[in-house]
Amino acid sequence: MKRTDIGPRVIAGKFAYNRAIRVDDPGSWLFVSGHEARGDDGRIAHRGDMAGQLALTVKRLDETVTESGMTMADIVQIRIVTTDLTECKKHYGVLLDELARRECRPTSLLAQVDALSDPDMLVEIEAVAVQGKRA
Repeated sequence: MKRTDIGPRVIAGKFAYNRAIRVDDPGSWLFVSGHEARGDDGRIAHRGDMAGQLALTVKRLDETVTESGMTMADIVQIRIVTTDLTECKKHYGVLLDELARRECRPTSLLAQVDALSDPDMLVEIEAVAVQGKRA
């Protein structure tokens, strides 16, 4: 598989997202449903704490992607939805740091919605990952 990052964007000196990613000769695709900041008890953790929810949501996303046999570096697209765009943007550096630590350089969407499936959720992230063909 060949991956070409197109139009990388930097925010505050940190990689933020690619305007596009071209994937030639893909093998496996992984479509990941929305993930949220659920603790080990199944309840939303970090109630009222956007930074905490962003960090835990990325951790949960990483766990799922790893379980599939892929890595966060295989993610080509994320969609981030939040109930508070202003607060999310204020803590966006947390998301950028978590993705950078995992070598994740996706395209992305950030949008505000009126509500998520649990009233304690502040953010939800879904993803698409692509891995090259196996020999």
